[in-house]
Amino acid sequence: MANGLGLYKHRYFTVKTIQKHLVQSKSQSLLQWRDYVKQQVIGLDELFYQNGTLTQKPTAIFTEQASLIVMAEQFNTKQLNNLLTLLNSENVQAIRLHAPEIIENITVMRFVLSANPQSLKANIDKFCKENKMDFALMATFPDWQKPGLVLMDMDSTTIQIECIDEIAALYGVGEQVSAVTALAMQGKLDFNESLRTRVSKLKGAPVSILKEVADTMPLMPGLLELIKGLKNAGWKVAIASGGFNYFADRLKEDHGFDEAVANTLEISDQLITGEVHGEIVNAVVKARTLSELAERYDIPMSQTVAIGDGANDLLMLDNSAIGIAIHAKPIVQEKAPVSLNHIDLQGALCILSASNSANSWS
Repeated sequence: MANGLGLYKHRYFTVKTIQKHLVQSKSQSLLQWRDYVKQQVIGLDELFYQNGTLTQKPTAIFTEQASLIVMAEQFNTKQLNNLLTLLNSENVQAIRLHAPEIIENITVMRFVLSANPQSLKANIDKFCKENKMDFALMATFPDWQKPGLVLMDMDSTTIQIECIDEIAALYGVGEQVSAVTALAMQGKLDFNESLRTRVSKLKGAPVSILKEVADTMPLMPGLLELIKGLKNAGWKVAIASGGFNYFADRLKEDHGFDEAVANTLEISDQLITGEVHGEIVNAVVKARTLSELAERYDIPMSQTVAIGDGANDLLMLDNSAIGIAIHAKPIVQEKAPVSLNHIDLQGALCILSASNSANSWS
Protein backbone atom coordinates (compact mmCIF):
# COMPACT_ATOMS: atom_id res chain seq x y z
CA MET A 1 0.00 0.00 0.00
CA ALA A 2 2.78 2.40 0.90
CA ASN A 3 4.58 1.77 -2.36
CA GLY A 4 1.37 2.09 -4.32
CA LEU A 5 0.49 5.34 -2.58
CA GLY A 6 3.97 6.64 -3.09
CA LEU A 7 3.80 5.85 -6.80
CA TYR A 8 0.42 7.57 -7.07
CA LYS A 9 1.77 10.69 -5.36
CA HIS A 10 4.78 10.67 -7.64
CA ARG A 11 2.56 10.40 -10.69
CA TYR A 12 0.24 13.14 -9.47
CA PHE A 13 3.14 15.47 -8.76
CA THR A 14 4.66 14.72 -12.15
CA VAL A 15 1.41 15.27 -14.07
CA LYS A 16 1.29 18.74 -12.51
CA THR A 17 4.90 19.18 -13.57
CA ILE A 18 4.24 18.22 -17.20
CA GLN A 19 1.23 20.54 -17.27
CA LYS A 20 3.42 23.40 -16.08
CA HIS A 21 5.92 22.44 -18.75
CA LEU A 22 3.11 22.45 -21.35
CA VAL A 23 1.83 25.88 -20.36
CA GLN A 24 5.23 27.54 -20.07
CA SER A 25 6.82 26.09 -23.18
CA LYS A 26 6.59 28.44 -26.15
CA SER A 27 8.10 26.46 -28.99
CA GLN A 28 8.77 22.86 -27.95
CA SER A 29 7.59 20.33 -30.50
CA LEU A 30 4.89 17.88 -29.49
CA LEU A 31 7.28 14.99 -29.99
CA GLN A 32 9.74 16.54 -27.54
CA TRP A 33 6.89 17.06 -25.07
CA ARG A 34 5.67 13.49 -25.60
CA ASP A 35 9.12 12.13 -24.79
CA TYR A 36 9.31 14.39 -21.73
CA VAL A 37 5.98 13.04 -20.51
CA LYS A 38 7.13 9.45 -20.94
CA GLN A 39 10.28 10.16 -18.97
CA GLN A 40 8.48 11.93 -16.15
CA VAL A 41 5.54 9.56 -15.65
CA ILE A 42 6.50 5.90 -15.58
CA GLY A 43 3.73 3.55 -16.60
CA LEU A 44 1.33 6.30 -17.71
CA ASP A 45 -1.69 4.59 -19.26
CA GLU A 46 -4.01 7.50 -20.02
CA LEU A 47 -3.82 11.27 -19.98
CA PHE A 48 -6.88 13.51 -19.75
CA TYR A 49 -7.46 17.24 -19.82
CA GLN A 50 -10.36 18.36 -17.65
CA ASN A 51 -11.35 21.82 -16.43
CA GLY A 52 -7.99 23.26 -17.39
CA THR A 53 -5.94 20.51 -15.73
CA LEU A 54 -4.05 17.46 -16.94
CA THR A 55 -4.98 14.34 -15.01
CA GLN A 56 -4.65 10.58 -15.24
CA LYS A 57 -8.30 9.99 -14.42
CA PRO A 58 -11.38 12.12 -15.13
CA THR A 59 -13.53 13.07 -12.15
CA ALA A 60 -16.61 11.49 -13.75
CA ILE A 61 -17.29 8.54 -16.03
CA PHE A 62 -15.79 9.36 -19.42
CA THR A 63 -18.13 8.84 -22.38
CA GLU A 64 -16.73 9.23 -25.88
CA GLN A 65 -18.85 11.47 -28.10
CA ALA A 66 -16.39 12.30 -30.88
CA SER A 67 -12.77 12.11 -31.93
CA LEU A 68 -10.68 15.02 -33.14
CA ILE A 69 -7.53 14.50 -35.20
CA VAL A 70 -5.27 17.52 -35.66
CA MET A 71 -2.23 17.50 -37.94
CA ALA A 72 0.41 19.91 -39.12
CA GLU A 73 3.95 20.07 -40.41
CA GLN A 74 4.78 22.07 -37.27
CA PHE A 75 2.81 21.47 -34.04
CA ASN A 76 4.13 22.80 -30.73
CA THR A 77 3.12 22.81 -27.08
CA LYS A 78 1.87 26.39 -27.13
CA GLN A 79 -0.58 25.46 -29.89
CA LEU A 80 -1.61 22.33 -27.98
CA ASN A 81 -2.29 24.34 -24.83
CA ASN A 82 -4.35 26.87 -26.80
CA LEU A 83 -6.32 24.07 -28.47
CA LEU A 84 -7.11 22.39 -25.14
CA THR A 85 -8.23 25.73 -23.72
CA LEU A 86 -10.49 26.21 -26.75
CA LEU A 87 -12.04 22.77 -26.32
CA ASN A 88 -12.79 23.42 -22.65
CA SER A 89 -14.32 26.81 -23.54
CA GLU A 90 -16.64 24.96 -25.94
CA ASN A 91 -17.97 22.91 -23.00
CA VAL A 92 -15.95 19.83 -23.84
CA GLN A 93 -15.36 19.08 -20.18
CA ALA A 94 -13.10 16.04 -20.57
CA ILE A 95 -10.58 15.20 -23.29
CA ARG A 96 -8.49 12.06 -23.56
CA LEU A 97 -5.15 12.85 -25.16
CA HIS A 98 -3.46 10.25 -27.34
CA ALA A 99 0.30 10.48 -27.68
CA PRO A 100 1.33 12.57 -30.71
CA GLU A 101 3.05 10.72 -33.53
CA ILE A 102 4.72 11.30 -36.88
CA ILE A 103 2.98 9.93 -39.98
CA GLU A 104 4.62 10.70 -43.34
CA ASN A 105 6.53 13.64 -41.84
CA ILE A 106 3.33 15.14 -40.40
CA THR A 107 2.79 15.58 -36.65
CA VAL A 108 -0.59 14.07 -35.78
CA MET A 109 -2.48 14.00 -32.49
CA ARG A 110 -5.82 12.44 -31.61
CA PHE A 111 -8.19 13.79 -28.96
CA VAL A 112 -11.20 11.82 -27.74
CA LEU A 113 -13.94 14.23 -26.65
CA SER A 114 -16.69 13.89 -24.04
CA ALA A 115 -18.93 16.28 -26.00
CA ASN A 116 -19.40 17.53 -29.55
CA PRO A 117 -21.37 20.78 -29.41
CA GLN A 118 -22.75 22.25 -32.62
CA SER A 119 -20.40 25.24 -32.62
CA LEU A 120 -17.26 23.16 -32.10
CA LYS A 121 -16.33 22.41 -35.71
CA ALA A 122 -16.50 26.03 -36.84
CA ASN A 123 -14.30 27.20 -33.97
CA ILE A 124 -11.75 24.44 -34.50
CA ASP A 125 -11.72 25.32 -38.19
CA LYS A 126 -10.89 28.94 -37.34
CA PHE A 127 -8.15 27.84 -34.94
CA CYS A 128 -6.60 25.47 -37.47
CA LYS A 129 -6.60 28.04 -40.27
CA GLU A 130 -4.84 30.52 -37.98
CA ASN A 131 -2.23 27.88 -37.10
CA LYS A 132 -1.84 26.31 -40.57
CA MET A 133 -3.25 22.99 -39.40
CA ASP A 134 -5.80 20.54 -40.73
CA PHE A 135 -8.27 18.50 -38.71
CA ALA A 136 -10.98 15.87 -38.78
CA LEU A 137 -13.82 15.90 -36.25
CA MET A 138 -16.10 12.87 -36.45
CA ALA A 139 -18.35 10.85 -34.19
CA THR A 140 -16.85 7.68 -35.68
CA PHE A 141 -14.09 6.83 -38.13
CA PRO A 142 -13.57 3.75 -40.31
CA ASP A 143 -11.58 0.94 -38.71
CA TRP A 144 -8.06 1.05 -40.14
CA GLN A 145 -7.55 -2.56 -39.06
CA LYS A 146 -10.33 -3.83 -41.38
CA PRO A 147 -10.59 -3.71 -45.20
CA GLY A 148 -11.83 -0.45 -46.67
CA LEU A 149 -12.19 1.55 -49.87
CA VAL A 150 -10.93 4.99 -50.88
CA LEU A 151 -12.51 6.50 -54.00
CA MET A 152 -10.78 9.55 -55.45
CA ASP A 153 -11.50 12.19 -58.03
CA MET A 154 -8.68 12.57 -60.56
CA ASP A 155 -8.20 16.12 -61.86
CA SER A 156 -6.86 18.46 -59.14
CA THR A 157 -7.07 15.56 -56.66
CA THR A 158 -4.79 12.68 -57.66
CA ILE A 159 -3.01 14.98 -60.10
CA GLN A 160 -2.38 18.72 -59.92
CA ILE A 161 -3.93 19.65 -63.28
CA GLU A 162 -7.26 19.62 -65.11
CA CYS A 163 -6.45 17.42 -68.09
CA ILE A 164 -9.09 18.95 -70.35
CA ASP A 165 -7.59 22.39 -69.78
CA GLU A 166 -4.14 21.07 -70.71
CA ILE A 167 -5.46 19.47 -73.91
CA ALA A 168 -7.25 22.70 -74.79
CA ALA A 169 -4.14 24.80 -74.17
CA LEU A 170 -2.07 22.62 -76.51
CA TYR A 171 -4.81 22.83 -79.14
CA GLY A 172 -5.06 26.62 -78.85
CA VAL A 173 -8.48 26.89 -77.18
CA GLY A 174 -7.25 27.04 -73.58
CA GLU A 175 -8.99 30.19 -72.39
CA GLN A 176 -12.36 29.13 -73.80
CA VAL A 177 -12.24 25.77 -72.04
CA SER A 178 -10.62 26.72 -68.72
CA ALA A 179 -13.24 29.41 -68.05
CA VAL A 180 -16.01 26.81 -68.35
CA THR A 181 -14.06 24.32 -66.23
CA ALA A 182 -13.73 26.84 -63.39
CA LEU A 183 -17.46 27.54 -63.35
CA ALA A 184 -18.32 23.84 -63.48
CA MET A 185 -16.04 22.97 -60.55
CA GLN A 186 -17.63 25.75 -58.51
CA GLY A 187 -21.05 24.24 -59.14
CA LYS A 188 -22.25 27.20 -61.22
CA LEU A 189 -22.94 25.13 -64.36
CA ASP A 190 -24.63 21.81 -65.04
CA PHE A 191 -21.75 19.35 -65.23
CA ASN A 192 -23.03 17.31 -68.20
CA GLU A 193 -23.72 20.38 -70.27
CA SER A 194 -20.41 22.01 -69.35
CA LEU A 195 -18.45 18.87 -70.24
CA ARG A 196 -20.09 18.57 -73.65
CA THR A 197 -19.42 22.27 -74.29
CA ARG A 198 -15.75 21.93 -73.39
CA VAL A 199 -15.22 18.72 -75.34
CA SER A 200 -16.82 20.29 -78.44
CA LYS A 201 -14.00 22.86 -78.45
CA LEU A 202 -11.51 19.99 -78.88
CA LYS A 203 -12.98 18.82 -82.20
CA GLY A 204 -10.21 18.07 -84.66
CA ALA A 205 -7.41 17.89 -82.08
CA PRO A 206 -4.90 15.11 -82.81
CA VAL A 207 -5.06 12.15 -80.44
CA SER A 208 -1.31 12.51 -79.87
CA ILE A 209 -2.12 15.43 -77.56
CA LEU A 210 -3.52 12.95 -75.03
CA LYS A 211 -0.20 11.16 -74.69
CA GLU A 212 1.63 14.46 -74.44
CA VAL A 213 -0.52 15.46 -71.46
CA ALA A 214 -0.45 12.00 -69.86
CA ASP A 215 3.34 11.80 -70.02
CA THR A 216 3.71 14.95 -67.91
CA MET A 217 0.82 14.66 -65.42
CA PRO A 218 2.11 16.04 -62.09
CA LEU A 219 0.95 13.86 -59.21
CA MET A 220 -0.62 15.48 -56.18
CA PRO A 221 1.96 15.45 -53.35
CA GLY A 222 1.31 12.58 -50.98
CA LEU A 223 -0.47 10.41 -53.57
CA LEU A 224 2.13 7.66 -53.70
CA GLU A 225 2.44 7.59 -49.91
CA LEU A 226 -1.34 7.32 -49.61
CA ILE A 227 -1.58 4.47 -52.11
CA LYS A 228 1.27 2.59 -50.43
CA GLY A 229 -0.28 3.03 -46.98
CA LEU A 230 -3.70 1.88 -48.20
CA LYS A 231 -2.25 -1.20 -49.90
CA ASN A 232 -0.24 -2.10 -46.81
CA ALA A 233 -3.42 -1.90 -44.73
CA GLY A 234 -5.35 -4.10 -47.14
CA TRP A 235 -7.54 -1.29 -48.48
CA LYS A 236 -8.75 -0.75 -52.04
CA VAL A 237 -8.17 2.55 -53.85
CA ALA A 238 -9.95 3.67 -57.02
CA ILE A 239 -10.59 6.66 -59.28
CA ALA A 240 -14.00 8.06 -60.26
CA SER A 241 -13.42 11.00 -62.56
CA GLY A 242 -15.43 13.48 -64.57
CA GLY A 243 -12.32 13.63 -66.74
CA PHE A 244 -11.20 11.08 -69.29
CA ASN A 245 -10.37 7.39 -69.08
CA TYR A 246 -7.18 7.82 -71.13
CA PHE A 247 -5.61 9.55 -68.11
CA ALA A 248 -7.40 7.57 -65.38
CA ASP A 249 -6.31 4.28 -66.95
CA ARG A 250 -2.74 5.56 -67.20
CA LEU A 251 -2.74 6.37 -63.48
CA LYS A 252 -4.21 2.95 -62.71
CA GLU A 253 -1.52 1.23 -64.75
CA ASP A 254 1.37 3.32 -63.42
CA HIS A 255 0.44 3.59 -59.75
CA GLY A 256 -1.67 0.58 -58.79
CA PHE A 257 -5.22 1.89 -58.49
CA ASP A 258 -7.65 -1.02 -58.27
CA GLU A 259 -10.30 0.56 -60.50
CA ALA A 260 -10.70 3.63 -62.70
CA VAL A 261 -14.01 5.02 -63.95
CA ALA A 262 -14.04 8.07 -66.24
CA ASN A 263 -15.48 9.50 -69.46
CA THR A 264 -14.54 8.25 -72.92
CA LEU A 265 -13.48 10.74 -75.57
CA GLU A 266 -14.71 9.74 -79.00
CA ILE A 267 -11.84 9.28 -81.45
CA SER A 268 -12.06 8.91 -85.24
CA ASP A 269 -9.16 8.79 -87.71
CA GLN A 270 -6.73 9.71 -84.91
CA LEU A 271 -8.67 12.91 -84.20
CA ILE A 272 -10.87 13.92 -81.27
CA THR A 273 -14.41 14.25 -82.64
CA GLY A 274 -15.62 16.69 -80.00
CA GLU A 275 -18.05 14.16 -78.53
CA VAL A 276 -18.18 12.09 -75.33
CA HIS A 277 -19.03 8.42 -75.80
CA GLY A 278 -21.39 6.74 -73.35
CA GLU A 279 -22.65 7.81 -69.93
CA ILE A 280 -21.08 10.95 -68.48
CA VAL A 281 -19.42 10.43 -65.10
CA ASN A 282 -21.12 13.19 -63.10
CA ALA A 283 -21.86 13.57 -59.40
CA VAL A 284 -24.57 10.88 -59.40
CA VAL A 285 -22.36 8.38 -61.23
CA LYS A 286 -19.46 9.03 -58.87
CA ALA A 287 -21.66 8.36 -55.83
CA ARG A 288 -23.07 5.25 -57.50
CA THR A 289 -19.55 4.05 -58.27
CA LEU A 290 -18.69 4.30 -54.58
CA SER A 291 -21.54 2.02 -53.56
CA GLU A 292 -20.97 -0.37 -56.48
CA LEU A 293 -17.29 -0.81 -55.70
CA ALA A 294 -18.01 -1.25 -52.01
CA GLU A 295 -20.49 -4.00 -52.86
CA ARG A 296 -18.10 -5.64 -55.32
CA TYR A 297 -15.31 -5.77 -52.75
CA ASP A 298 -17.70 -6.69 -49.90
CA ILE A 299 -16.80 -3.55 -47.97
CA PRO A 300 -19.44 -1.87 -45.76
CA MET A 301 -20.14 1.80 -46.47
CA SER A 302 -18.90 2.54 -42.94
CA GLN A 303 -15.44 1.60 -44.29
CA THR A 304 -15.44 3.99 -47.26
CA VAL A 305 -13.62 7.27 -47.85
CA ALA A 306 -14.11 9.68 -50.75
CA ILE A 307 -11.65 12.41 -51.75
CA GLY A 308 -12.29 15.26 -54.18
CA ASP A 309 -12.05 18.97 -54.85
CA GLY A 310 -15.00 20.03 -57.04
CA ALA A 311 -18.74 20.51 -56.75
CA ASN A 312 -19.36 17.29 -58.69
CA ASP A 313 -17.61 15.40 -55.87
CA LEU A 314 -19.96 16.54 -53.11
CA LEU A 315 -22.48 13.71 -53.43
CA MET A 316 -19.68 11.14 -53.37
CA LEU A 317 -18.15 12.81 -50.31
CA ASP A 318 -21.49 12.89 -48.54
CA ASN A 319 -22.26 9.22 -49.23
CA SER A 320 -18.95 7.96 -47.83
CA ALA A 321 -18.10 7.41 -44.18
CA ILE A 322 -15.54 10.23 -44.46
CA GLY A 323 -15.67 12.79 -47.24
CA ILE A 324 -12.36 14.63 -47.61
CA ALA A 325 -11.98 17.79 -49.66
CA ILE A 326 -8.42 18.38 -50.88
CA HIS A 327 -7.36 21.98 -51.68
CA ALA A 328 -10.97 22.36 -52.72
CA LYS A 329 -13.23 25.02 -54.18
CA PRO A 330 -14.96 27.17 -51.51
CA ILE A 331 -18.35 25.48 -51.92
CA VAL A 332 -16.72 22.08 -51.35
CA GLN A 333 -14.73 23.22 -48.32
CA GLU A 334 -17.92 24.58 -46.80
CA LYS A 335 -19.90 21.37 -47.23
CA ALA A 336 -17.32 18.58 -46.92
CA PRO A 337 -17.01 16.81 -43.56
CA VAL A 338 -13.21 17.15 -43.70
CA SER A 339 -11.15 19.69 -45.63
CA LEU A 340 -7.39 19.51 -46.18
CA ASN A 341 -6.02 22.98 -46.86
CA HIS A 342 -2.43 22.90 -45.59
CA ILE A 343 -1.47 19.22 -45.95
CA ASP A 344 -1.63 17.21 -49.15
CA LEU A 345 -2.96 13.69 -49.74
CA GLN A 346 -0.86 12.19 -46.95
CA GLY A 347 -3.38 13.92 -44.69
CA ALA A 348 -5.93 11.24 -45.58
CA LEU A 349 -3.46 8.59 -44.46
CA CYS A 350 -2.84 10.51 -41.24
CA ILE A 351 -6.57 10.58 -40.48
CA LEU A 352 -7.13 6.88 -41.09
CA SER A 353 -4.04 5.77 -39.20
CA ALA A 354 -4.43 8.11 -36.22
CA SER A 355 -8.14 7.38 -35.80
CA ASN A 356 -7.22 3.86 -34.68
CA SER A 357 -3.95 4.63 -32.93
CA ALA A 358 -3.35 3.11 -29.53
CA ASN A 359 -3.27 5.43 -26.54
CA SER A 360 0.48 4.83 -26.32
CA TRP A 361 1.91 7.04 -23.59
CA SER A 362 3.72 4.20 -21.82
